Amino acid sequence: MNINVNIERLILDGVSVPHAQRPLLQAAVEAELERLLAVGGLTPNLVAGGAVPRVDAGSMEIGNTGNYTQMGQQIAHAVYRGMGS
Repeated sequence: MNINVNIERLILDGVSVPHAQRPLLQAAVEAELERLLAVGGLTPNLVAGGAVPRVDAGSMEIGNTGNYTQMGQQIAHAVYRGMGS
């Protein structure tokens, strides 16, 4: 199964990410979410494919705000939980 994740917009309230680091953060979220979906599977509504217009990942505590790869992985886990997977 081929899983591609593309996040058009990611809203992080209360977190400041320098403009130059945003692509790194986005890539980390997408890569970790692809991994989680590949390992944990897709919910029935995603098996047929298509876009998910919005996922509420809830609130979370972000650990090391200077490590954007780690931050992206934490965000991906929250999004994955929010997807009901």
